[in-house]
Amino acid sequence: MTNEPIIRIKNVHKYFGHVHALQGVSLDVSKGEVVVIVGPSGSGKSTLLRCINRLEEYDEGEIVVDGIPLDSAKNINEVRKEVGMVFQQFNLFPNMTVKENLTLAQRVIRKRTAEEAGEIADQLLIKVGIPEKSDAYPMQLSGGQQQRVAIARALAMSPKIMLFDEPTSALDPEMIKEVLDVMLALAQEGMTMVVVSHEMGFARNAANRAILMDAGQIVEEATPDILFTAPTHPRTKEFLSKVLH
Repeated sequence: MTNEPIIRIKNVHKYFGHVHALQGVSLDVSKGEVVVIVGPSGSGKSTLLRCINRLEEYDEGEIVVDGIPLDSAKNINEVRKEVGMVFQQFNLFPNMTVKENLTLAQRVIRKRTAEEAGEIADQLLIKVGIPEKSDAYPMQLSGGQQQRVAIARALAMSPKIMLFDEPTSALDPEMIKEVLDVMLALAQEGMTMVVVSHEMGFARNAANRAILMDAGQIVEEATPDILFTAPTHPRTKEFLSKVLH
């Protein structure tokens, strides 16, 4: 059973009204694998990511995460405990300090004591490189610092899988690297990651597999060096010619 994928997506369809946003997507992700999904805007990348922890309902197909099918409220809650998610927007609680942001869910969902949660928060702030910001409020931080807090908050729940939905797209260019460095370190530690991103350098450095999505389908997948240098599908070639300079 060790070879069983930690994420199994099988023939998933999603409609937004008349828009067929996901058109029979199938994808397996192995434990410890880093998968980067690229593609044009509106191709279904973020929708697929949000289906993995059922933030988005899908209409057909099945998704199984760590052996748990996403088919009941109980199972969905179980899966969400194991899956951390980092969004474009940082979604931090503005009225709480950084440390309070990191400890709240640990205490409520993981049932950790305030002391335990605090220790984990402190360790993670060291990990993401901003231990001195523990008592700051989100509005006192740069965008890059806020996103690193958001990553630390997701990690505080001890997830088995991390999902990143364009985590650097709202950041100024000089802040992007500090966030990608944290993500790269996570990848090197063996965290299972599915990342929607336009950061091709990160994909080359961190990903085991790169996937191009377009019009709700997976068009091509390969290792990043192959996908970015020798793609076979015309749509992949066209997309990459616009984003790789």
